[in-house]
Amino acid sequence: MAFVAGSHHVTLSVGHAQEDVDFHVKVLGLRFIKKTVLYDGSTPVYHLYYSNANGDPSSVITTFPWAQHGIYGTRGTNQAREVLLSVPTGSLEFWSKRLSDHDIDSAFVDIFGQRRLAFVHPSGIEYLFVENEDDPRVGFTGGGVGTEHAIHGIHGVGIHVYDQDPSVDFAQNVFFAQEGVQEEGDRARFQIGQAGFGNWVELTGNRTDPQGTWRYGAGSYHHFAWNLRTLNNQSQVKFDIEGAGYTDISELKNRTYFKSHYVRMPGGALFELAVTHNEGGWDCDESPEELGSAFMLPEQFEDERESILAQLEPID
Repeated sequence: MAFVAGSHHVTLSVGHAQEDVDFHVKVLGLRFIKKTVLYDGSTPVYHLYYSNANGDPSSVITTFPWAQHGIYGTRGTNQAREVLLSVPTGSLEFWSKRLSDHDIDSAFVDIFGQRRLAFVHPSGIEYLFVENEDDPRVGFTGGGVGTEHAIHGIHGVGIHVYDQDPSVDFAQNVFFAQEGVQEEGDRARFQIGQAGFGNWVELTGNRTDPQGTWRYGAGSYHHFAWNLRTLNNQSQVKFDIEGAGYTDISELKNRTYFKSHYVRMPGGALFELAVTHNEGGWDCDESPEELGSAFMLPEQFEDERESILAQLEPID
């Protein structure tokens, strides 16, 4: 029987590479686990990966820094907008002070009965810390953030939509939503797949902002990836989605560390159906201790290493 295990990773189009590394590593205290390039298209762009202590599926944020090439996106409706991250209960005051110490404004908000901390990435992408008491994932402490405060991983994804009903219908009838939709004001939320954490989808009704961009462009959310766990299950899920009439779904793409299909939900958010396969994983080309220390390229780009590096901003 086909299933979604939970979330896998989040991918964002951000501004400049160095400010992105500084934000995720020096401010948020995440582990830098991979430095490679975007595999699609001819423009050389970094693909940077950050995670919790163990690089768990459901803990990884990846980014494409597009500002170097002058390509910018627009945040709007019918688009994934908010990066929801899980942090330990009682840690929000620590994070509010830490963000302030790095000249980043933040604000406490209450959503769905949960106290949260809202702030933005330097490129403008919206982030929310959500407190979770029973999250078993282990935060990374090498970035100067203690265990009692370190980010567990992904909490979910915030999507802005013109009309919520088609997205709820897709999730409930096609994409493995758990039973029950909670509503609060202009928001609705539900969980996808089997996991008890890291798999929340929050839909905000938004009929005032313009259509958000779906292409690559600094300052915009590109896609949210789900963990399909096995290649056989991944194939079955793709088959079932197509059978429900959502036939605009990509062929299988090999991203070295995982293999993926892509499909856009009715609300405009791009979903990735990812599997960390037997030949993949973050340590398939670097040892676990050395993750993120070298510039990694897939075999098809290795002959162009010097040329690609010459076109990328240096990262400290």
